[in-house]
Amino acid sequence: MNDRSFISHPNIIATMNEKKQRILAAAEKLLAELGFHGLSMQMVAKEANVAAGTIYRYFNDKEDLLNQLHDHILSYIAAQISHNIVDSMPIKQRYRTMWLNLWHMTINGDAPLVIRGQFQSLPCQNKQDRIRLSQKLFSPVATMFNDGKACGLFKDLDNEVLSVLSLETSCSLARRQIHHGLEISDDEIEAVINASWDAITLH
Repeated sequence: MNDRSFISHPNIIATMNEKKQRILAAAEKLLAELGFHGLSMQMVAKEANVAAGTIYRYFNDKEDLLNQLHDHILSYIAAQISHNIVDSMPIKQRYRTMWLNLWHMTINGDAPLVIRGQFQSLPCQNKQDRIRLSQKLFSPVATMFNDGKACGLFKDLDNEVLSVLSLETSCSLARRQIHHGLEISDDEIEAVINASWDAITLH
């Protein structure tokens, strides 16, 4: 069987994708528990329940694994924040939906490195490529901010700044609840959403 027929067989593709997903999930779990310096390819293989050599079918080395893990997590976060978002929705509705999407993702423990505030510290191989990928994946967020600025609703600040002042409060608050036992009611969540909205809107 040649390489072309090997990779095109649907059952083999499913097996390859499943193993790669397990490796990425294992790496994320271990990074959240042990940090970057405590991570080894052998540990990831054991956690993923694959042979040590199997990892190198999908990743050249530890650096490649971490870079692909970053892009994998970034894609997941982008999909979560954009869930049920349509550009034709009112801007406030888009904002509230995105904020709650991030809240539920963090509270549910779906992104361990985000929960522990470690995601931004993942090693970066090519910063410009990473910026371009982020811009592509998070285009619905940029569209919301740009629409808000265009109609005079949002402050004329860089989109990254607007995000820190508003959407990122969702993950920060969720981490406080997870790690420090902060109790917050549904009414208080709505109040926080409105307060973070007020932080970026013109009055």
